[in-house]
Amino acid sequence: MLQFHPPGFGQQVIRTSLGVMVYYTQTSSPWLDGASQPASPLVFLHSLGGGSSAYEWSKVYPAFATTYRIIAPDLIGWGQSTHPQRDYRVDDYLQIFTELLEWIGEPVPVVASSLTAGLLIRLATQRPDLFSLLFLVAPAGYADFGADYGQNLAAHIASTPGVDRFIYSLGAANELAVQNFLAQFLFAEPSRVTPEMVAAYLTSAQQLNAEYAALASLRGDLCFDLARYVPQLQVPTVFVWGEQSRFSSPVTGQRLASLNSTIKQVQPIQQAGVLAHLERPSAVVSALRQALC
Repeated sequence: MLQFHPPGFGQQVIRTSLGVMVYYTQTSSPWLDGASQPASPLVFLHSLGGGSSAYEWSKVYPAFATTYRIIAPDLIGWGQSTHPQRDYRVDDYLQIFTELLEWIGEPVPVVASSLTAGLLIRLATQRPDLFSLLFLVAPAGYADFGADYGQNLAAHIASTPGVDRFIYSLGAANELAVQNFLAQFLFAEPSRVTPEMVAAYLTSAQQLNAEYAALASLRGDLCFDLARYVPQLQVPTVFVWGEQSRFSSPVTGQRLASLNSTIKQVQPIQQAGVLAHLERPSAVVSALRQALC
């Protein structure tokens, strides 16, 4: 989905044990032209809902392109990366994140959202050496404090063989469904959903075998209680929350943050939903700049 990313950014690849992972980075920048020292990496990782990809962060990462080496991957199973036919589990994503961060080769600030952000907290409790900072938008395990999405009727229906593919085709892989889901569930203000956003999500959702990764999330296969892991976190962490997030609320964020003093703040983004970084990117850019200082 190179056409959906800002000018001056292009595709590179990393070869992982699960396949080829595409990432987006600068094609030219002051730090590439005779800089005395290479710029520090800044990593952006997208969420795990149907149609997700690195595009999710494309309105935020350009603001940091003159001072950081941007690394914004399409995770394995998403976007333009390899789409293995497998039942994705938590350990698959922990492996993907570990291989990416070990490839970078130094502790780095990582920016992520939703379930990906929750999974990174789990990894950070095991491998704090990979991180210098976690900046997380609405982190969730979707079974937090015992409220398990995986036990919901929708998750059970999505687990029915044959029905799952039909649900994906109907609910994620067509333009009307993408438009509706962004407007009604992920954004606070539906008018902020643009044709470009719909096209980017639809292009990702229609990739061959894209349903495998998306259905793992829809079925609840990746759900866990994030509250079990937050107390073990030692990496400096900032929480940011869309004030009108529907799937995981700022109240949940405050409750999670209260479990560990390492989490410095729960900063609300006003008039924003789950994807605050796509809906109100300037506010998230401001919060990230402050966190990186």
